[in-house]
Amino acid sequence: MSKKVGKILIVDDDQYVTLSLRMLLEQHFKKVEVLNTPKLIPETLSRQVFDVVLLDMNFRPGETSGKEGIKWLQKIIEQDPNTSIILMTAYGGVDIAVQAIKDGAVDFVVKPFQNEKLITTVTAAYQLSQSKKAVKHLRSQKEILSSAMDHQYANMIGRSDIMQSVFHTVEKVAQTDANVLILGENGTGKELIARALHRNSPRSGEVFISVDLGAISETLFESELFGHKKGAFTDAKEDRVGRFEAASGGTLFLDEIGNLSLPLQAKLLTVLQGRKVVRVGSNKPIEVDIRLVCATNMNLAKMVKEGSFRQDLLYRINTVAINLPALRDRPEDIPLLAEHFLKIYCKKYQKPELRVPEYVVKKLQKYNWPGNVRELQHALERAVILSDGNNLKSSDFQFLTEESEEEKEFENYNLEELEKWAIKNALVKHKGNVSHAAKELGLTRGSMYRRMEKYGL
Repeated sequence: MSKKVGKILIVDDDQYVTLSLRMLLEQHFKKVEVLNTPKLIPETLSRQVFDVVLLDMNFRPGETSGKEGIKWLQKIIEQDPNTSIILMTAYGGVDIAVQAIKDGAVDFVVKPFQNEKLITTVTAAYQLSQSKKAVKHLRSQKEILSSAMDHQYANMIGRSDIMQSVFHTVEKVAQTDANVLILGENGTGKELIARALHRNSPRSGEVFISVDLGAISETLFESELFGHKKGAFTDAKEDRVGRFEAASGGTLFLDEIGNLSLPLQAKLLTVLQGRKVVRVGSNKPIEVDIRLVCATNMNLAKMVKEGSFRQDLLYRINTVAINLPALRDRPEDIPLLAEHFLKIYCKKYQKPELRVPEYVVKKLQKYNWPGNVRELQHALERAVILSDGNNLKSSDFQFLTEESEEEKEFENYNLEELEKWAIKNALVKHKGNVSHAAKELGLTRGSMYRRMEKYGL
């Protein structure tokens, strides 16, 4: 019989009891430690983690109240809530042991011990401790994942009036459980808005699950969204939870909802109306509690008129509609977005000195951006990768093919040539007035004359 990896701590002032317990438990567990005084518990638990603590209830001669055991029980739980604690008591202390279970102990054993029963009790406590640790680990993973995803989508960038209006709507709607339909072209950031709604809602501590309905086939639709029972179809080798169940308590984001066929729309509507799902291969309804957010780049109202989208489903998902503008309709946001993505990719590709000159930004603002923010993001990443020098040029962007005269003029200049050019142009601008030209360049009149002499001007 292989030993369990678990760590067991025995706390009892009777050395005969600790010796016999240690000999017994070492046959089943890889590590067993003993303390003959409870005063060493805090220091011992600070050094290592135990799965199970066997704790005596009385440590003073003649003491039978069990109060000291209760005190140390509470201290252990406070120090390590994932440790399973089994109390050891004499027959007369059963009542107080039962009370201790209400205070956090997982079980108790009565002296003198029955070996088989003791091993069974300790094994069950060990398994409970492992389960607690697994749950804590999964919860931590979820929090880390949630944090990472929120960080990825945390920056809703835009100073334009139209985006400020979107942000204001998100702020108001997020606090409700209203179904939201997000409309906009591909690449406008519909999932970003969906995540912002979730992050600012009362459900923010729960899961956010995104489903791309355009990527799910007709045959797998029910299985993916509603789940299935083992044996429901050929490849159903085990029970599976659907996306609706998995999102229960949190937010379910259904992207590309306009791609659903009419039969699938009917199945989705049934679930949304009843807030219950039935797994494929089962007839048992399962209640779900979700906040629904949908998105599409299609004109659903037009599709309703054409008969390709159900009107009752549109009403169900469209309590509040949020329209995201195309990037070409908010050019004033392009400098902010470009700077945001530039920081990300300069750090990623280790080019911290890289900048986007103003004339390049102006060209970016004039471009039509059919792929919207997503296209801008990819364009900046590509430009950073391919760039030479510290300034991005028009040629670093595939769609900005023509270099400006300004770019051509400065492409191979060094610092002295640039200074000469600036002084020459300032003098031309101010018709030879040295004082005015010097003031514009931030130079004293004496410094200006020295530079003019240096460059033969």
